[in-house]
Amino acid sequence: MTSTRDERPMPAGGDTIDVLVVDDDFRVARVHRAYVERLDTFRVVGVAGTGEQAIAAVDELRPDLVLLDLYLPDLFGLDVIPRLRTAGHDCDVMVISAAREADAVRGAVRQGVVDYLLKPFDFEDLRGRLERYAVQRGRLLDTVVRGQADVDRVLAGAGAAVAASPVLPKGMSAETAGLIERTLREADGTLSATECAGLTGVSRVSARRYLEYFHTVGSVDVSLRYGATGRPERRYRFLGPGGGGAVGGGGGGLRPGGEAWA
Repeated sequence: MTSTRDERPMPAGGDTIDVLVVDDDFRVARVHRAYVERLDTFRVVGVAGTGEQAIAAVDELRPDLVLLDLYLPDLFGLDVIPRLRTAGHDCDVMVISAAREADAVRGAVRQGVVDYLLKPFDFEDLRGRLERYAVQRGRLLDTVVRGQADVDRVLAGAGAAVAASPVLPKGMSAETAGLIERTLREADGTLSATECAGLTGVSRVSARRYLEYFHTVGSVDVSLRYGATGRPERRYRFLGPGGGGAVGGGGGGLRPGGEAWA
């Protein structure tokens, strides 16, 4: 079943991003819709429960972003995307699914999804990814290509969302990752691994490992500070909102109420 376009007024000071929620479980879809509607920049314009309904809804409502479940009763979610492209729709797609198979993730990347969020998750997980998407979308819309550096910057940003897997590497904890990310986010300028360790209470080696992980997934920038002697010092700077989505926003393994399950 597809809902009609929501006519809530747009927030002042910027464009609203219209969202279509696709999930075969109406209770889960209701949770997703409620999460999205808590963000001023986003507006849910419809909900669909099958792949065919999703295709029809995109044709009717022309959303900017589709939150797409993969386990639909009539079509596998990734099979919906090429049909949208064939029909001429250029909406972005963010996968929200319990599908953890590597083939599903690889297929989503090949289909050009902007992000891949595993169920179960909470509001903070989704908010970080939607905020990061809004920043990247604005960057793409406003970009002016003067040379290769501009192209590289856009491509790096586009790939960061999917690369930022919600599963941390072995030996890392979501609690520590969240602590280090918050510290870096709140820093006035850049931090070294030593400075980050001093502020968080973790060892310098651990701080360096988490900071380098954030750099790998694209949420942290690294610069070099050269001293009189020795190797240059690596300085880390948080790039923008939503980086916490890569690690669950610091929520750790314990999820608060209102989780979105498959």
